[in-house]
Amino acid sequence: MMASGWEEGVALDALEEVMLARAAQLQAGAGRVPELVSNGAAELWVHDKAVKVLVQVKSPRVVVLGDFLSPEECQALIEMATPRMARSQTVVNATGGSEVNEARTSQGMFFGRGENELCSRIEARIAALLNWPVENGEGIQILRYAPGAEYKPHFDYFDPAQPGSSAILKRGGQRVGTVVMYLNTPEAGGATTFPDAGLDVHAVAGQAVFFAYGLPHPSSKTLHGGAPVLKGEKWVATKWLREQAFE
Repeated sequence: MMASGWEEGVALDALEEVMLARAAQLQAGAGRVPELVSNGAAELWVHDKAVKVLVQVKSPRVVVLGDFLSPEECQALIEMATPRMARSQTVVNATGGSEVNEARTSQGMFFGRGENELCSRIEARIAALLNWPVENGEGIQILRYAPGAEYKPHFDYFDPAQPGSSAILKRGGQRVGTVVMYLNTPEAGGATTFPDAGLDVHAVAGQAVFFAYGLPHPSSKTLHGGAPVLKGEKWVATKWLREQAFE
């Protein structure tokens, strides 16, 4: 635009107008997403537990929650997951399968949905908090990050332009929300980062961060990552929410 003789200020204003129009167009096509059930209170009674609302960001839609898990629940998840841990894998967009990826250097495992009483209790709590059916969720994943381990910035939705996505989407449709629950507090590092929003959420035992993305598009601003653990280790439980019942 500048090369075509546009003045800098006019060019920037025009570019901003185009971007805002495109964002509005994309948002108009967005479907229903999980949403915090709240009347603006700083503390909510959710299913079976009092949960604190610590931070809310509108764009991207991010909510930081306090006391989401009890110390006993955090410890129990770690103990049950430990014998089943293996190197974490990521989805392969080209095939719909999964493989070890150098961008993700954690260890992990999945519980089946409702696999045990504790998982069922936490899943019911999430469903009540976000007004989203339990069956529209994947099983809880447990991840352990050792010193130096990280997960580089990425999106959680499945890119519909990739050939492997069609097979993945048959099992419940698109991902529309994520809940990351912190099971311990690293001595240093390990924050969940949102680069497009300039937001870092520190890993604190019992706390959780929820974010929603109504569109499988970077305009959702939900690019996020797990910063390197600098000292100690980090344990998290992740729950991904789908459009439809996940099978």
